[in-house]
Amino acid sequence: MNAALSIDFAPILPPAALYALAAGIFLCLALSALFYRRALIVRAICAAIFFLAFMNPSLVEEQRRPVKDVVAIIVDRSPSQAYGERTEKTEKTLAYLKERLEKNPGIEMRIADNAAHATDEETILFEKADAILSDVPLNRRAGVIFLTDGQVHDVPRDKQRIVDYGPIHTVLSGERNEHDRQLEIREAPLYGIVGQQVAIRYRIADSGENPSGKYATVLLKQDNERPLMENVPVNQDMTFSVTIDHAGQNIFELEVSGDESEITLANNRVPLVINGVRDRMRVLLVSGQPHTGGRTWRDMLTSDPAVDLVHFTILREPNKLDATPQNELALIAFPFQELFETKLYDFDLIIFDQYRLNRILPNYYFGNIARYVRDGGALLEASGPSYITDESIYTTDLEQILPAHPAGQIVERPFKPLLTEKGRRHPVTRDLRWPGEKDGVPGWGSWLRQVSVAPKSGYTLMSGFDDLPLLMLDHVGKGRVAQLASDQIWLWYRGYEGGGPQAELLRRLAHWLMKEPELEENALDARIAGGMLEISRRSLADQTMSVTVTAPDSSTQTIELQPGSDGSLEASLPVTQTGVYTVSDGSQTRFAISGSLNPREMQGVITATEKMAPVAQASGGAIIWAADAPHPGLRFLPPGRNYGGRDWLGLRRNGSYDVAGIKMIPFFPEWLYVIVLLALAAGAWWHEGRKPKGR
Repeated sequence: MNAALSIDFAPILPPAALYALAAGIFLCLALSALFYRRALIVRAICAAIFFLAFMNPSLVEEQRRPVKDVVAIIVDRSPSQAYGERTEKTEKTLAYLKERLEKNPGIEMRIADNAAHATDEETILFEKADAILSDVPLNRRAGVIFLTDGQVHDVPRDKQRIVDYGPIHTVLSGERNEHDRQLEIREAPLYGIVGQQVAIRYRIADSGENPSGKYATVLLKQDNERPLMENVPVNQDMTFSVTIDHAGQNIFELEVSGDESEITLANNRVPLVINGVRDRMRVLLVSGQPHTGGRTWRDMLTSDPAVDLVHFTILREPNKLDATPQNELALIAFPFQELFETKLYDFDLIIFDQYRLNRILPNYYFGNIARYVRDGGALLEASGPSYITDESIYTTDLEQILPAHPAGQIVERPFKPLLTEKGRRHPVTRDLRWPGEKDGVPGWGSWLRQVSVAPKSGYTLMSGFDDLPLLMLDHVGKGRVAQLASDQIWLWYRGYEGGGPQAELLRRLAHWLMKEPELEENALDARIAGGMLEISRRSLADQTMSVTVTAPDSSTQTIELQPGSDGSLEASLPVTQTGVYTVSDGSQTRFAISGSLNPREMQGVITATEKMAPVAQASGGAIIWAADAPHPGLRFLPPGRNYGGRDWLGLRRNGSYDVAGIKMIPFFPEWLYVIVLLALAAGAWWHEGRKPKGR
């Protein structure tokens, strides 16, 4: 602690009075100089002391206590710092700086890092510097030292803000002449029409030293199909055209070939999820004969504006005699060949409602339908009484794909459709509800007739009278089949015993047959929420299973899924990296993206000086490479100097202090003012009263 003296004035008059007094004194002295110059100097001295007395000067003695200057060290711990030996170099430099600065009693060291932003899309460092220097005045800032790879995304543009930090130094942790290749998605649609193509625009960006040439190999993988390969130029925008095969998530994966010179391969692969939507769903509904429930199917399908319905009801069979002349009939001839040969594959769904053989459709047409289902089509069969007769549709080639065969009887007794164990877990029927449920008994109304069938494949979701199978689903080849062993669903539509959820049930059936992802019984899902990777897989049985999780850095781990509360298998794990997480159960693959599709953190990963060079120039700091100077020299310099060199860093010595105490001493005692003024006044009076010589 040391003392410092200064002079302070505490006027006893307000400023306006002091100005008036000074003006009056000046006027009097001016008049005296013009008209009566005798004793002018004495008068001036007397006036000055008089004015000084009103200014009330004092000697101020300050007890000053020197304070430490503050240097901030910001450590970059973003994902790009994990490449190569950057982390090791950063830690060695940090340890050296701490050892040197701790030995200097005039320096306070503050250290912060961006570990809280480890999974963010950007490297945020200046925000950390602001946080730890927020309570430090500008005259105590010795400077800021960044330990980073140079890829900083919050560099200030305001030059004054940069200067306020003090000298800013950057110690680069990487190597010179690094090389990296990355895949950037320029444009990719979120949605596409099923059956149509969409364009994906991308770019292969090579940064740094590129020993790999001007071309690279790009692979496009779609679901589990064979990948497409192209050899394309780097640093140019290119386009891939892909076809949206089905509704829901269509998963594509672009990957560019890497080489050993790259510092990371984590940004060489980008997954894309394009949601397929159907422009129109084409449905062929064939009713074997008019019946009460026929309108239910028609109303359900026509209520959806996205459905194009072709509905044929067989009103006149070939063996039915009718004397009406042909030219007076208003019936349309059944277009057999057009529907079941030429345009069969144009339909997304075929529904047979109480159809019975009547020699209208040749047998090979049913073979066409079976082949259509195996190739990816969908069939829904609603069984009527004819299903157990010789006219059953089961006696055709459809026997190969239908999930149940006739059991020989028709039950015509009231029963309530019930969900089976699998039905309570399958997404088609799991949440099927109706008001009035009590003690586990559904609140919907009864049906009055059921066809007795015996399942041979697939699984049963609903049962009827005496636990007989009622609703069965099955996968056949690439397609799907559903069978409803009753023609009484129209009772729900008419409100019998309160009705039931026929619209929701039929809608879900149709969408499951159309392979909508939200109704898949074994759907795998992966998403990131709240910093956690949440994995779920639907299952029709309470049994654990494993999935493989691949992190953005290509490391893998096996996760055990456990039964959840809603019948799904679930697991979660913390997200610690930015990029793409891949989850696979062996048959399905899903992606979850931490951050954006093209995070800035992964776009620039080579060590660079371009972003921090303007900062160093504006603040007088330096940029050095840890590989060249692992132990840079530290110098403490006064303000206004050059603070950096090739292998040394300078910190500003501000000389700041705190005032511990103040002692004020009057410049002159009051009695001294009185004596001096009286003496001067008497001297002036005596001098003026003397006679001039020679008189």
